[in-house]
Amino acid sequence: MEKKKVESFKVIGISVRTTNENNQGATDIGNLWNRFMAENIVSQIPNKLENSVFAIYTNYESDYTKAYDTVLGCKVSSFDTIPDGMIGHIVEGGDFSKFISKGKLFDGIVHKSWLEIWNTDLDRTYKSDYEVYGEKAQNPDNAEVEIFVGVK
Repeated sequence: MEKKKVESFKVIGISVRTTNENNQGATDIGNLWNRFMAENIVSQIPNKLENSVFAIYTNYESDYTKAYDTVLGCKVSSFDTIPDGMIGHIVEGGDFSKFISKGKLFDGIVHKSWLEIWNTDLDRTYKSDYEVYGEKAQNPDNAEVEIFVGVK
């Protein structure tokens, strides 16, 4: 884990409201990823700054045990055009703790990292946390996903 200062950025993508109660988040977020891939959402996002996919967790009701929004999308330069069925979201800048999840994507490496994060004593902001699926995440058998957790 390392501390990082992150500048605000904009993302356009698709979203779902979910909760981690009764493993609902795993189902809802899995379905969101399936839709994201099946509909090739990346190709429909205008004003993209890069092709990395961002999974953002935001609008927390209180903490990770209550309801929150998940947004899957890409960084964009503007919200001038937001396609129907998509949303624009701003990740506020600030201090983040950065974690790296490595291994086989389909073995749940990212979820395992979150289980560890939830058991730390990080002083979290619960504004926005996010994962970055960039160049190093392209090989599902040997992926590297960056996780950024907002901290005070």
